[in-house]
Amino acid sequence: MEILKQVIGIDVAQKELVVSLGRVFDDFSIDIHAYGVFKNTPKGMADLLKWATKITLYEKPLLFVMEATGVYHEKFAYFLSDQGYRLSIVLPNKISNYMRTLDIKTITDKSCSEAIARFGLERKLTEWEKPNVIYKTLKQLTRERDQIVAARSIVKNQLHAETSEAYPVKSTIKRCNELIKLLNKQEAQIKLELEQVKDQEIKDKIKKITTIPGVGTLTATILLAETNGFELIKNKKQLTSYAGLDVKEKQSGTSVKGKPRISKKGNRSIRKAMHFPALSAIKHNECYKEIYARLVSKNGIKMKGIVAVQRKLLELIYIIYKNDTIYDE
Repeated sequence: MEILKQVIGIDVAQKELVVSLGRVFDDFSIDIHAYGVFKNTPKGMADLLKWATKITLYEKPLLFVMEATGVYHEKFAYFLSDQGYRLSIVLPNKISNYMRTLDIKTITDKSCSEAIARFGLERKLTEWEKPNVIYKTLKQLTRERDQIVAARSIVKNQLHAETSEAYPVKSTIKRCNELIKLLNKQEAQIKLELEQVKDQEIKDKIKKITTIPGVGTLTATILLAETNGFELIKNKKQLTSYAGLDVKEKQSGTSVKGKPRISKKGNRSIRKAMHFPALSAIKHNECYKEIYARLVSKNGIKMKGIVAVQRKLLELIYIIYKNDTIYDE
């Protein structure tokens, strides 16, 4: 039988690259031909390519497929691209949904890499291209700012506790105030860098997104940074799943029925960025105020209403970006 296509599926972890080589033949049968584990280091990546060269047919198409797993997949993706290899990066929810269709009894790193290889063999995937370096820089800066804000909150809480003591330590209070000033200065520097990094096209996109009431420049910047300008997103459903704002239900016959809840398996930075815009929209926008009130009156849980508004706002931002238009109530 003749080999038509070769795919190396990669399950990426912080320290390891677990890979499986799959092949599809001219009778459309699929064979998982080989399996390997390599370190997620420059040397491990080079060893993986040597392994792949030995066991694949040079004259047949070879595609590497991996999930978008936080930041751990990025180094290998850039490494493959620099070496001239074809690569596809898939949203995690696509792989998890596909795995439910397979007869997999136990989920391991090996079974995940095999499933990714099969997925790549069965589907026609879009090849990955290096994202605009601006988006990568924006992501690094916005995440650094988030860490600084979190650290400042901790110091402010410490300062409040110290000043509330019966016998506060003046030197501790002084150090807390100095640290807060330093963190404020660093946040201001990051904000300045964020503006300097953006090109005119990104600035125009952000300007249009921020015509949505409650959505500020920082929120728009975070969304573009975390999605590489919505690079892998093809529709609204994919976006809400990528953000972890999709609703999951557990139901089995008539005996077991869990409460619907958001998956929270997606991008935490996006969910966090959408929180305050949603609160603002609920307060000032009649449409979102109505959605929120209807859901809260139905189930009595305020957070469900807030999450629903977050999801609606996120979808609206995506539409504004893709259609290159402005908000029109």
